[in-house]
Amino acid sequence: MLNLFDTHIPNNGEQFDTLLEHKNIKIVRIVSSDTLEINEYSQSEDEWVVLIEGSAVLELNTQRYRLNKGESFFIPAYTVHRVLETQEGTIWLAVHIN
Repeated sequence: MLNLFDTHIPNNGEQFDTLLEHKNIKIVRIVSSDTLEINEYSQSEDEWVVLIEGSAVLELNTQRYRLNKGESFFIPAYTVHRVLETQEGTIWLAVHIN
């Protein structure tokens, strides 16, 4: 059994924990600090993210989106995106779909 809230907040960056891999789906819990290294991502799979706790600012191509607790966002495969800002202790679920 897993408790989504039983986490450790990293001093900086993000902690990635794979919760499930099955067939064409991978579910990852991400815990964010408020100090990020801005990385550019572009994955070969679709990704759906939902914020379980906290808030974040995402940038897709050149457009920014603010996500708050309970909100979700779909990122199509090969879409360039970055996480620009997170509240300390933000918890995400990321569902990767091949």
